[in-house]
Amino acid sequence: MAQVLGNYLQQFDEFVDRHRDPRVDGWLLMDSVWPGTFLVVIYLIIVWFGPKLMEHREPFKLREVLIVYNLAMVLLSFCLVMGFARGGWLNGYTYGCQLVDYGSSPKALVMLHTCWWFYFSKFIEMWDTFFFILRKKKNQISFLHVFHHAIMPFTWWIGVKFVPGGFGTFHSFLNSMIHFLMYTYYGLAAFGPQMQKYLWWKKYMTKLQLLQFTLVMLHCSQLLFIDCPYPKFFVWVIASYGFIFFFLFANFYIQAYLKKGQHPPKSTENGSADKEVAVSNGNGLHRRKTDSNSNGVHKLH
Repeated sequence: MAQVLGNYLQQFDEFVDRHRDPRVDGWLLMDSVWPGTFLVVIYLIIVWFGPKLMEHREPFKLREVLIVYNLAMVLLSFCLVMGFARGGWLNGYTYGCQLVDYGSSPKALVMLHTCWWFYFSKFIEMWDTFFFILRKKKNQISFLHVFHHAIMPFTWWIGVKFVPGGFGTFHSFLNSMIHFLMYTYYGLAAFGPQMQKYLWWKKYMTKLQLLQFTLVMLHCSQLLFIDCPYPKFFVWVIASYGFIFFFLFANFYIQAYLKKGQHPPKSTENGSADKEVAVSNGNGLHRRKTDSNSNGVHKLH
């Protein structure tokens, strides 16, 4: 058994060595899939044991930390949007069969660095879960939330290692825009109830998510009708994400907004109203109740 596993790992290493993008050799977490895998395993261990360790402890009050974290994520998301735009999507890329530029031009290197930062941001976003644990918001740590945070580092390691740019980064360009708005919402909400009057645009975030998934599916579907040498594996992964989560978000929108008159908000002990929120980074869904008088809003990616 060990010999068979060893042969598979050797074949995998040989495949990576043949097809890798040598421009990322020596970059943090890029020489091997195993360091990122180790971080994901640590993440899953914390998800498993963290709530148990917090079970008999008081929840941490992290208002200031959440404000700083969310505003930092706003800045990072803005930089990613600008990077994807300058790397091609608003600077010469075609929205058809766009291949990866493996050269060393300034534009190609901007796209390469932006793809790596998008990948690295998946580890930063794991702190969303850690904050839930520390604040004893266990109900927010759903399967979809954990699955997304655990799987995205793998898919994006492959993306940066082999195809850092081109057709497959359209979804990450859109997703970075959504993240910019999403973390802006979280950052403002973390200031407290006095900010609620400025957050009237919450429900439009769900509409923007639906638009995002629609555009991603349409963009991917064109490769069914045109001859394009871009690797189809990545296209199918991206399209599958878009398809699944479009229907999850559509169902949420119908239940939370179109039928909300049938489900009036319940009063909590402190007299505030519970609200349902659905926001995502493009690959997951929160459909949880959140107290409008809390220090922030809950999220699941």
